[in-house]
Amino acid sequence: MAETTIEPTLASLSERLRILHRQTRETPLFNPVFQLSLDISRKLEGGELSIEALAGLVDELETQSLGARAARLRQLIEPQDAVQRLSALSVANDDFEMYRAMWERPHMHAVFTAHPTFLLSPHRSEAVAEAVLSGGEPRLREAPEEPEITLRYEHDRAMAALANAQDARDRMVSGVLREARRAFPDRWSELQPLPFRFATWVGYDMDGRTDIKWYTSIAFRLAEKAQRLGRYADRLTEIDAAHDFVATLRAASDRAETSAAEFAGDLSDPEALSAAANRLTRDGPDKLLSLTPLIEQLESDAAAGDAERAIALRTLVAAMRADGLGMGWIHFRVNAKQLHNAIRTRLGDAADIDLSSRGAIAALRELLANVEPQSANFASLAVESSTATRQFLAMAQILKHIDADAPIRMLVAECEQPSTVLAALYFARLFGIADKVDVSPLFETETALEHGGRFLDLLLAEPDYRAYARTRGRVAIQTGFSDAGRFVGQIPASLAIERLQGRLAEAMDANGLSDITALIFDTHGEGMGRGAHPSSFEDRIEWALSPWAQRRFARAGIALEPEASFQGGDGYLLFATPDMALATLTQIVAHSPAHTDSDVPTDPFYRRTDLSLDFYRAIKDHQREHLESRTYSRAITAFGLGLLNETGSRRSRRQSDLNADREMSLRQIRAIPHNAILQQLGYPVNIIAGVGSAAETNIEEVGALLSESPRGRQIMRLVRASNALASIKTVAAFGELFNSAYWASRPYRGTEPHLAQACEALAEYLIKDDRNGVFRRLASRLRVDALKLHRLFDLVPDDDPHPERESVRRAIGVLQAVRLALLQHMFLKVVSVPAFSRANDISRTDVLEMVFTLRIDEALAQLRRAFPTSFPRKDDFRLDEPGEYPRGEGEGYAAIRKNYIDPIEQAYALCLRISTAIANEFGAHG
Repeated sequence: MAETTIEPTLASLSERLRILHRQTRETPLFNPVFQLSLDISRKLEGGELSIEALAGLVDELETQSLGARAARLRQLIEPQDAVQRLSALSVANDDFEMYRAMWERPHMHAVFTAHPTFLLSPHRSEAVAEAVLSGGEPRLREAPEEPEITLRYEHDRAMAALANAQDARDRMVSGVLREARRAFPDRWSELQPLPFRFATWVGYDMDGRTDIKWYTSIAFRLAEKAQRLGRYADRLTEIDAAHDFVATLRAASDRAETSAAEFAGDLSDPEALSAAANRLTRDGPDKLLSLTPLIEQLESDAAAGDAERAIALRTLVAAMRADGLGMGWIHFRVNAKQLHNAIRTRLGDAADIDLSSRGAIAALRELLANVEPQSANFASLAVESSTATRQFLAMAQILKHIDADAPIRMLVAECEQPSTVLAALYFARLFGIADKVDVSPLFETETALEHGGRFLDLLLAEPDYRAYARTRGRVAIQTGFSDAGRFVGQIPASLAIERLQGRLAEAMDANGLSDITALIFDTHGEGMGRGAHPSSFEDRIEWALSPWAQRRFARAGIALEPEASFQGGDGYLLFATPDMALATLTQIVAHSPAHTDSDVPTDPFYRRTDLSLDFYRAIKDHQREHLESRTYSRAITAFGLGLLNETGSRRSRRQSDLNADREMSLRQIRAIPHNAILQQLGYPVNIIAGVGSAAETNIEEVGALLSESPRGRQIMRLVRASNALASIKTVAAFGELFNSAYWASRPYRGTEPHLAQACEALAEYLIKDDRNGVFRRLASRLRVDALKLHRLFDLVPDDDPHPERESVRRAIGVLQAVRLALLQHMFLKVVSVPAFSRANDISRTDVLEMVFTLRIDEALAQLRRAFPTSFPRKDDFRLDEPGEYPRGEGEGYAAIRKNYIDPIEQAYALCLRISTAIANEFGAHG
C-alpha cells in the first residue's frame, strides 16, 4: 500500500482532498471524502496520528468556521456602514407628514424566540461578534465551563439581546428627532417615533412543553418589568439625576424584582402561592401598572427644556411607548388541540361536534353572544387544569397586576379551522381581556397553507371576529417557514405563504377591514432551510414578505405591520452588541415594506402562471415524494440526531427504544433538528431537491422566466447558495460506514492486520444492515436531480457569485472526512470490547446498535456498568488474616476503559465539535 503523506492541518488535508477529487474524472463512483476519511483512519488506527493531534486539528477547523460565520454575518448586516446608513435613512425632505409616516409606524416587530439554536456558547458568540465588528478573525479566549441550556439561560440570553436592540433603537430615535428638529423646527415636537417594537415568547410558549409552570411565566414577566424599569431609571438618571421619576421607577422596579423572585420559586403549596399573590396584588405607591402618567409628564418636561434635553427625554418616552412595563411585548403560544379540548367543555350537548363543521361555528357564535365576563385571581390559575384556559387566566393576571397597557399576543399553533380562533376569542371575552389580546392563527402545515385562503374568508366573514378586529385595530396571523419547509420544501413553502398573505389582503378588503392594519408574523430561523435568505438583507426580508405580497396590501390601502422572529442563539447573534443591533435595525429600515411601490409592473413570475405554477407544484410534489419515502426517512433518522449538539431546553424528539429508531417517523423530529441533520449529512434536500426536475420538461422557458423575474432570480440565489455548500459525495460517504464489503475488504491482503478481527466483526454484523443501501439510493436520486439542476443553472445568470465558495466547500469536506474517520474509530473500538453479560434487558448487540445510531451517552453508560473500575477492593478492609486471592483485581476493567470506552467518548466529543463547525459554515444550526 502506497504511503499517504498527510498532516493534521486544514491546509494539508484540503490539498489531499483536492488531489483526490481529480480521480472522480477517471472513476466516477470514486468518493474523495470517504477516501480522505480512510487515509486519516489508517493513520489513527496505525498509531501515526493520535486523538490529541486530531483535537488540535478540530481546534483549527472550529476557529476557521467561526471566521466563516463572522464573515457571512458581516456581509449581511454591514456594520461598518451602520452609522452612515442611519444618517441617510433619517434625512428629512420638506414634507413633515411623510416623515411622520416613515417613523411613527414600526418598520418591523422583532420577536426574540426560544427556538433551540443555542449552538454557540456565550464566549464563542462574543468572539464572532468581535470579529464581525473588527473585520478580523475570531479570537477564542480561555473557555469557561459550558453553561447548561435551561429555560432560564434562554431567557437571560433573550433579555441581553433585547437590551442591545433597545439601545440601538434609542440611537435611531435620537437621530430621527435631531433631524426632525433641524428640518421642521416648528413641528418636530409633534413627532412620536416608533420605528420598532420588540417582543419575546421565551417563557410563554406552551406548545409541546410541560416544563413551564404558569407561575414561571408570571415570574419572567415580573423580572422583565423589573429590568425595564431599572433601565428607564438609569436613562433618566443620565438625563436628570434629580428628576422625581427616578425614585418612582426604582421603587416600582424593586417591587417587581421581589415578586419575580417569589414567583420563580415553587408555588405548588397554597400557602406559598397565597403569600406571593397577595404581595403582588396589594396596592401601594410602588405599584406601577401604566406608564401613561409618566409619559405625559416627561413630554411636558421636554417641551420646557433645551433642545438636547428635549431630544433625550423624547427618546426615553419613545422607548416607554414601544415597550411598556416590560423588555418588550410578550407572546403566549398554545396548540390548537389544547384550545379544542378547552372549548369542548363549554359546548354542553355539542361537546363532541366536529369543530370544522358549520354546526361548530354556529355553536361558537351562540357561546360568544351569551358569554358573561368572569373575574379571576391567582387561585383560579392554581386550580385550572386546562393548559389553554390557564394561558388566558395568566394573561388576565398580567394585564391586571403587572402591565395594564401592553397588549399580549396569543399564537395558536397548527390552527387549521376558523372555529379555533373563535374559541380563543371566547376565552378572551370570558376573562375580560379581548380588547388587549391579539389572537393569531399559525399557518405552517401543508393543510393550513393549502386551505388558508378559505380559512381567512370564513373567519373574516364572522361578525364577532370583525368586531373584535376593529376593537384591536388589526388582523393578526402567523406563518411558519420551518415546518412548512420541512413538509413541502422551502421554495414551495415560501410561495405558498406568499399566496396566503395575498389572500389575507383580499379577505380584509372584501370584508370592509381595509382601514385596520394587517399584522403578519413571519417566523423563520437563520438557516436557509428555515426561511433565511442568505444573499442580502433585502432578500432576507423579501423572502418572508415578498414585494408581490406587499403590493397587494398597498393597493388595497391596508397598512402592514410586518413582524419577524430572531430565533434562539442564532437569531440573537444579530443583536450581540448595540453596534451590531444598530446595523441590523438600519438594514431592516432600509428594506422594510414602508418603501413599497404599488405601481411597479407585475413581475413575470406572477404573470406567467402557466409556467410558475407548474414549477411550484412540481417542486412540491418532488419534496413530498422525499418526505413520504422510506429511504429518505431512514437516512435522516438512522443516526442523524446523534450528530447534533444539545442546543435548547426543549427536546428534539420523543423518547424511543432501539427498535423504534428503525421505524422512526420524520414527524417525531422537529423542524430545526431535521434541517440541522440535512446540514450535517451534507445536502440541504428541502431547499435544492426538485428544482432541477421541476424545470426539466420545459427547461428553456423556465430558465428564461427565472432569468427575467426578480422573484425567480431570488429563488435561484437561494438555491445556488445552498448548493455551494452541498456534497452528494458526502451523503454517499455516510452510507459506506455501514457497508459490510468495505469492512471485509479493509484489512484485505494484510494491509492492516491489527484490525482484521474488528473489521471482520463489523463486516459480519453489517451484512443485513439496511443503511448502506438507503444512503446509496438517496445519493442516486439526489444525483439525478442535481444533473437537471446544473442544466438549469447554465440558463440563469449567477447574481451572487462567490469565488471563495470552492475553498469553503473543501473546508466542509475536510470536516466531514475527519468526522467519518472518528466514527470508524468508534465502530472499531466498540466491536473490540470483550463480551459481557446481559443486564437490564440490554445486550452487547444493543450497545453496538447504540453506537451505530450514535446514542453514545447511552452506550457509554452501559459499557461502564458492564466494566466498572470503582468497586470495593481488598485493601479497603483492615483484616488480620492474610489472603492472596484475587490477584490483579480491577486491572482488566481499567484497561478496557482506557483502550475502548474512553476513546469512544473522546472521539464522539470531537464529532460534536465538528458538527458545530459545519453548522457555522452553513451560517446557522438548522
